[in-house]
Order: sequence, then structure tokens, then C-alpha cells
Amino acid sequence: MNAQAQNPNLWDDPDKARALLQKKSNLERSLNDFTSMETEYKNLRELFEIAPDDGDVISDIEKLYNRVRHAKYITLFNQPADNNDAFLFIQAGAGGTEAQDWAQMLARMYSRWAERHNFQIETVEQHDGDTAGIKSITFRIIGERAYGWLRNEIGVHRLVRISPFNANGKRQTSFASVDVWPDVDDSIQIEINDKDLRIDTYRSSGAGGQHVNKTDSAVRITHIPTGIVVTCQNERSQFQNKDMAMKMLRSRLYELELQKRAAAEDAAKAAQKKIEWGSQIRNYVLYPYQLVKDVRTGTETADSDAVLDGDLDQFMIDLLQRG
Repeated sequence: MNAQAQNPNLWDDPDKARALLQKKSNLERSLNDFTSMETEYKNLRELFEIAPDDGDVISDIEKLYNRVRHAKYITLFNQPADNNDAFLFIQAGAGGTEAQDWAQMLARMYSRWAERHNFQIETVEQHDGDTAGIKSITFRIIGERAYGWLRNEIGVHRLVRISPFNANGKRQTSFASVDVWPDVDDSIQIEINDKDLRIDTYRSSGAGGQHVNKTDSAVRITHIPTGIVVTCQNERSQFQNKDMAMKMLRSRLYELELQKRAAAEDAAKAAQKKIEWGSQIRNYVLYPYQLVKDVRTGTETADSDAVLDGDLDQFMIDLLQRG
């Protein structure tokens, strides 16, 4: 990769050049981390033999253990697009305001999770609820291995709580679905024929910039053969919205191809990919007790406040370790 990076013709194709340099940077970072931990391990091993009861040595060993444990997770990101950025789509289920409020809670949860990882998060499109919450939202999450972390979040998320919108204070169950697909770069070839596309423009809605409700800047693209529909309304111009929508479409088609391959190789994996109401992947119970439990791994915690504030890593790691 170093030899490729030194090729004088590297920047003849800027997209390929950026992809190469990004991959090279990621590999260098991982290699440097490994070398650093290996050196620190050797030093601490010598110190421990000399002073096995030294508090500072014990503390440094514990810190190294945590570093090694975290580095081990890198080996779990072994799918083709795991290193890519990600698009994350949240949609409220049936139930009106209650479900739309739950969708907004999930949007906040994933936003806080992204912040914990120092990922950049952009809102591509948002449809607000009629009285509260959101009907749907699409995020673009930019960061190292964003898709690898998020790919197992696909499915239905179920909330049980005392409804803040019910004067009788009754327990309410709400559903929202989450979908995730990788942000594929131009080094991955996805063939899209213009004749297979229907492109519509419309006026943006909701909070936003100067174009909102003034020009037909929002773009909706329908891929006729697959029925996939993508929309974007948060960019500054129709051209930028179309460009982002095409990017999303390429990513969706790439994810669809991955699902087809998974279905061909393993029917059980294909079943896991389906999003069906009533087949939730995780339960968030806030009443009559507090418990968040993933039905696929059995991972659970009573600290529901922490989970809703973005503390999701253990759920994600346990799923990645499952393979």
C-alpha cells in the first residue's frame, strides 16, 4: 500500500486515492497500537517480576488489559464493509404519537452513542410527528468502523412504559424499526441504470435553512427494479440533495447484495435480516421495572437510563462475538 501511495499517478482517480490512503491510515493505526501494547507488556512484565506488589505497576497492568480487550474487538469487524461509514434509518411503528416519541428517543440514543465514539453524525432527512416525536429520520454516521458497530442494530425495538400521552397513566407498548446500511465509496462498483430510476422533487419540510418550504429542493429517488426509495432534503440545494440521495441508493443496493449473498450461504442469517413487526430484537422496559434486554444474545442491564443515553457497546460487542 505504501508503494501504491507513492505512485505518481495516484491522484488521477481522486476517489480511489482517498480510499487507499484512508485504508492505509487505518492499518497503520492498528499496527502502531499493537506494537505499542507489545512494548508496554514487555516492560510491565519486567517491572512486575521486580515489584509484584507495587500499586502503580498493578494499575498500569489493569490499564493495559483494558487496552488489549478493546483492541481485540477490532478482530470482530470482519465483514467487507465494516470499516465504512453508515446510514441509519429509524421509523416509528403503528401507534401514532406514542410510537413517534419512541422513534425520537431512539434517534437521541444513537446520536449519544455516536458522540461517545467521537463519530460525526449528520441528519439526511427527518419527518416530524403530527404532535410530538418523529415519523422517521435518516442519519449519516461518519467514523471508523461505524457500519461494523451498527450492522446488528437492524430490526424492531420495543418499548414498554407508562405513557406520558395517556391521562389514565396506563402502561403502553411501542415499536420502532431500525435499518442500517454501509456508506459505500466509489471503489465499490454498483451499476445503476438511469432508466431504472424515477426522480421526484418536492418542497422540504421541517426546521432547516433558507430553502425550506420555498423551493422544490428535496429529492426522492425510486429504484424501480427493487422498489427501494431514498430521499434527501437537508442539503442546501437540489443538486446536493440528489447527490446524497444517489449515494444512499448505492449503499442500499450494496447492502441488498450482501443480504442476497447471506441468503444463498445461510438461510438462518437471511431470516435475521428481516424486519417484521412483532419480532423485536431488543426490549426496553421502563415500567413496572427497568430492564433492557437483547433477545438474540440475552445481554441485559437494569440501567435503562444509561442505555437510552447511548451506552450500547456491550450489546453490540456481544452480537459481534456471536458471529
